[in-house]
Amino acid sequence: IRRYPARIPAHFASLIKKPHDPAWLQAMPSELELSGEGADDPLCEEAQSPVPNLVHRYPDRVLFLVENRCAIYCRHCMRKRRTGLGRPVPPDVLENGIAYIAGNDAVREVVLSGGDPFMMEAGVLFSLLERLYGIPHVKVVRIHTRVPCADPEMVTPEMADGLSRFSPLFVNIQFNHPVELAPEARDAVRRLSAAGVQLGSQSVLLRGVNDDAETLAALFTGLLGMGVRPYCLHHPDPVAGTGHFSVPLKKGLELVASLRGRISGMAVPHYMLDVPGGFGKTALLPGSVETVGEGEYRIRTFNGIWRTYRDRTCHGL
Repeated sequence: IRRYPARIPAHFASLIKKPHDPAWLQAMPSELELSGEGADDPLCEEAQSPVPNLVHRYPDRVLFLVENRCAIYCRHCMRKRRTGLGRPVPPDVLENGIAYIAGNDAVREVVLSGGDPFMMEAGVLFSLLERLYGIPHVKVVRIHTRVPCADPEMVTPEMADGLSRFSPLFVNIQFNHPVELAPEARDAVRRLSAAGVQLGSQSVLLRGVNDDAETLAALFTGLLGMGVRPYCLHHPDPVAGTGHFSVPLKKGLELVASLRGRISGMAVPHYMLDVPGGFGKTALLPGSVETVGEGEYRIRTFNGIWRTYRDRTCHGL
């Protein structure tokens, strides 16, 4: 915990029924986090940050890390190196990020992440959104959050009403297991949807949590039934402290293939790999992945570059 902070909201704790079940594995610290391979920043976010807390990897969109805190500190977090600092992002960092976006008319989409933007003071979040929507060349604003899943009572009617002033506004929520589709989460989703927010999900494929076809089918059909469109299933990133969640890429491809035709096409997300080295996210489709050998692949990145990718060494749970 000294290295990787822990925080478990009461709601998410109530989803844990026994040690090492899917909710436990995502929330409870493990000594496995202190062993195994991986890098703190394998996706090279820091190297692709023209100003602090803003990543400009793709030509037309930026990732703006506007908060350091989360409602829950997921043990599989891709930003374990920086989340849990316990204080808001300084105002001057937000100002510099806004100035960069305003001064670069190639930026059409802004993704707010962190940490979790829903942890910001409501007035600060709404002020930030007002300024972004006031930039003429910004056409899409997206928020990535786990609050509606982890601590749904934070999604108050007042928050939803405040968000209703911004349109279009896209919110992607991380749900990883059907147990997370609890009545409280459904209510939070309903409040956001009634406010006109466009809802999607970004799930992470995690060993021992959701790496089987039945679980994924139940998760994605359940989300669609809640009005949340499954958007992405992320292959786990090779981040230090997360190796025990790794899944062979071949298995992920097989799992997603098994869903097609079995559940609604609207419920099947893109299977995505963020290619290490800062090469960006790639949808893992027949034309973008080639098997080279056991656990070794060639991946075609979004800009046409072929990169070698190798499965991580898995650690037992």
